[in-house]
Amino acid sequence: MNVFSDPANVDVYVTGFLWILKLTIGGTVGALVLGVLLAAMRVSPVPVLRGFGTAWVNTFRNTPLTLIVFFCYFGLYATLGVTISDDLERNNYWLGVIGLSVYTAAFVCEAIRSGINTVPAGQAEAARAIGMSFRQTLTMIILPQAGRTVIAPLGSIFIALAKNSTIVGTIGLAESSNAMKELINAHGDAVIPIFLVFAGTFAAVLIPSGYAFGWLANRLAVKR
Repeated sequence: MNVFSDPANVDVYVTGFLWILKLTIGGTVGALVLGVLLAAMRVSPVPVLRGFGTAWVNTFRNTPLTLIVFFCYFGLYATLGVTISDDLERNNYWLGVIGLSVYTAAFVCEAIRSGINTVPAGQAEAARAIGMSFRQTLTMIILPQAGRTVIAPLGSIFIALAKNSTIVGTIGLAESSNAMKELINAHGDAVIPIFLVFAGTFAAVLIPSGYAFGWLANRLAVKR
């Protein structure tokens, strides 16, 4: 464990996990917003919107995340010149957030749609009977109940997103997988301790997070 007695190595380790945290937060917000919109499209009475939502989900659920992140970098940035920040590292971060968001949103959409299907159809019919629009019914009646039933599935999706964030290292962001590789290259005789520290950090954060989502799901479960 002498590797982490050097402040410079500790700084590499901390910086890597700070980027993972930022990617997880950014990707979670983006995926949740986009996923809710896609779920609304999937249950919309408008055929075009239903078709768009279905096409999005089927496309991104069956496309490897690595390819999506590569497209964000080589397609959006390198080819089309889409630049979000003049700072290269921050630009790579935002490209990574876009890739994580559009990919994870497909899974969020299906989780929320499954929650919508648990709400009794009579509630939507009653809302329409008193003159509420589709948007009002969805936002005021359906989604609040559906959200409480899908906390555990969404928790699993966001935990997977945190682990998937390491893929953004393939486009040059100095997140945890790149930090681990840097330390292993510099200290090849300490591969196992370095691996255990990085793997242990993920486990120490994500395992309690899984239990927390499970507890919250039970706490907020809708009693039928």
